[in-house]
Amino acid sequence: MRIETSETSAFPSVNLFDDIHRSTFDYFWSGAHPDTGLPFDRLSAEGKPINDIVSVSGAGFGLMAILVGAEQGWIGRGQALERVSRMLQSLSSVERFHGALPHFVHAQTLTILPFGRRDDGADLVETSLFLQGLICAREYFAGQTPDETAFRASADQIIQGVEWSWFTRKKDGPLYWHWSPKYHWARNVPITGWNEALIAYVLAAGAEHHAIKPESYHAGWARHGEMVNGDTYLGTVLPLGEPFGGPLFLSQYSFCGLNPFGLRDRYCDYAGQVTAHARINHDYCKAKFGDQGPWGMTACDGPKGYRAFSPTVDGGIIAPTAALSSFAFLPDEAEEALEIFASHQNGKLLGRYGFVDSFSPATGWAAKTHLATNQGPIVAMMENHRSGLLWRLFMNAPEVQRGLDRLGFERPK
Repeated sequence: MRIETSETSAFPSVNLFDDIHRSTFDYFWSGAHPDTGLPFDRLSAEGKPINDIVSVSGAGFGLMAILVGAEQGWIGRGQALERVSRMLQSLSSVERFHGALPHFVHAQTLTILPFGRRDDGADLVETSLFLQGLICAREYFAGQTPDETAFRASADQIIQGVEWSWFTRKKDGPLYWHWSPKYHWARNVPITGWNEALIAYVLAAGAEHHAIKPESYHAGWARHGEMVNGDTYLGTVLPLGEPFGGPLFLSQYSFCGLNPFGLRDRYCDYAGQVTAHARINHDYCKAKFGDQGPWGMTACDGPKGYRAFSPTVDGGIIAPTAALSSFAFLPDEAEEALEIFASHQNGKLLGRYGFVDSFSPATGWAAKTHLATNQGPIVAMMENHRSGLLWRLFMNAPEVQRGLDRLGFERPK
């Protein structure tokens, strides 16, 4: 793919936005597994599968991307319904543990692939990110045709099947990230804020069956307020989380569906959180690379493998997803980054499905990969910036509204 920026005259900026949005969507359309329809965890810059792995969260972002494709007219509504139905049918055959899916499955056989040591069973955060996309798809296909009705029924079986309260270990404390039939709770990782997993507590509190108590949110996730930050970094007050905010995906993944604007609770105004996090990341990178330099640090492929980069873990690596998934929060700064990425070293960052995963402005190194979990938020958040589509779908869902209300959130009615 060869894209010219407005500076090199072939495309005005609006067409650059459109072109990157569509080519990144195509990761999930043309680049998906031909049988299951599920997106590969990684593709090469040329669009070839690097391995036979599907991440469950990547599948959730893929569902969102298919809806965007239909809404933009890149594919037909019938094509989109067929694809999301096939994706759901494929994942419905995967072994679940108290309703929760694993992190990785084999792209063809759909057998579980251990993510790491003692991690061969349920992954509640991956499951939550998948359900975020599935709920959006269920809300989108709200018609009364037999195919749309059947899709919603199948989706509800997965959505309502998660035994959320079981993952608190039957206490009023936090949800737990992992459970294995072989190792049980050996991973012992509580889901505590602030990170990418807010979505898990909203869905767990709003579930029709097996809902958690609000105490799990306040004592577990919020840690009785200990997740509150309130310090100032580079002139910006950060409401929640670690110093300088950490990698940007922490304030992006859950907000592909959750609309932060007008959303607040006793801990935070969430529009303030996501905007402040992006602003601090932007300002840190500009101080490092110059006013005309790129910005955006998050989890991505680096020269020595996949790592979570941030101002406090600075490997000098920029990931286009970090800035482009901030379009809804910092639109002017994201647009500037889009132009910078497209013109970098005469198009070096352009792959088959949008921008490659990451690069080093200082050394000239660039990744030769696309990642589902980084391409997906680009598609989702560029669309939320354009139309608010995914925010409307997700925030309209009854389990989402119940969850927010039960946890004491204020939200637009």
